[in-house]
Amino acid sequence: MNDWPEGFTGDNRGSRYGRGSSSAQPESARVMRQVRRGPAASPGQAGYGGAPPYAGGVPQQPSYVDGGYGTGDGYDSGYNTGQVYGSPGGRGPGGPGDGMYEPRPAPNWRRRIKVTTITLVTLLVVTSVATYFWADSKLNRDVDLAKVIDRPEAGEGTNYLIVGSDSRKGMSAEEKKKLHTGSAEGKRTDSMMILHTGGGAPTLISLPRDSNVTIPSFKGSDSGKFYPNTGRQTKLNAAYAEDGPELLVRTVEANTGLHIDHYVEIGFAGFANIVDAVGGVEMDIPQDIKDTKSGADLKKGKQTLNGEQALAFVRTRYALAGSDLDRTKNQQKFLSALANQVATPGTVLNPFKLYPTMSAGLDTLVVDKDMSLFDLASMFWAMKGVSGGEGKSMNMPIAGNTANGNLQWDTAKLKTLVNQLKNDEQVTVSGN
Repeated sequence: MNDWPEGFTGDNRGSRYGRGSSSAQPESARVMRQVRRGPAASPGQAGYGGAPPYAGGVPQQPSYVDGGYGTGDGYDSGYNTGQVYGSPGGRGPGGPGDGMYEPRPAPNWRRRIKVTTITLVTLLVVTSVATYFWADSKLNRDVDLAKVIDRPEAGEGTNYLIVGSDSRKGMSAEEKKKLHTGSAEGKRTDSMMILHTGGGAPTLISLPRDSNVTIPSFKGSDSGKFYPNTGRQTKLNAAYAEDGPELLVRTVEANTGLHIDHYVEIGFAGFANIVDAVGGVEMDIPQDIKDTKSGADLKKGKQTLNGEQALAFVRTRYALAGSDLDRTKNQQKFLSALANQVATPGTVLNPFKLYPTMSAGLDTLVVDKDMSLFDLASMFWAMKGVSGGEGKSMNMPIAGNTANGNLQWDTAKLKTLVNQLKNDEQVTVSGN
């Protein structure tokens, strides 16, 4: 039995109004047309009235059969399972293969940390290597210790001869006036020290410039000419003035019996520039100092010295009771404090302070041909140890004055001191 109004079966549409109808007359408003749902059209087959079939994953709907929507053909619309428009789980068009609505995966923090660490380590290595070659290229390796003849055998540890010269090379007239250096030609030594490093605590020994020494046989550093020993005695700094660093090393070795492994020299300008580059050096001045020759005008107590003040402080001797011996003590204190300042994290870890400091120092340092950056770093580290109380600082033991007014070394104490240094033993000798 068909409950639909006459003329609305799928087989007989008659002349009613509707799709495929031959009549343009509309049907009655109370009449509903039948919607047939059947199997999907095969490819190329038109739907109603030749319209193209549904595509894009739109499912076919169940047919209205015998008064209801039948499922006898096994078709499941998917509405009971939440599957809409062919999307399992109701995720929308395209299903899981589409990916439009896939949730973002959680960040892989372990991988990110690993990549970041590798990047930082690589950057650090590249920067360190570049810095090393940059710094190494700036060292002035002008001293050839191979020219020194008749050298004593090397002992345990390493001995540095550290020299502060009054070189005015590269200084303008204004800088000379500001730093009270004068305009004397040539170079002389204002300070000479031996720094011993080894398995134990470092030892820093000042050699007063007025020390009485014998100039030994030597070969000219430039001419290569041989100069025999004539027994000539003079002040230690005269050896440097006569034939430079090589003769100074030769003279120190001949008069002490101690082998010098490395030579380090810095001039006036370089010294002041290093102090300014690290932002000054704090010192505890033991007394008021006023010296017109060095330009020092300092008050007693703790204060931070800039480059100009520091240079005046280490050069002052006429305002001190012990003259040159007191000056060497002040030089030791200041150089140790400077090394300690350079080695602080605030300098080493701050590129805006580290590189200017290195540049200021390396541009004016004069070292021997075998000096490496590692040797130089070891020297500064040892001086930092002396400043921190881990080492010993002293003057060369003095027995008195010679007839010519120079300072005479105490030969007995000198022998003990040299033996202890050669064997890298703790120094028990005291100096002046």
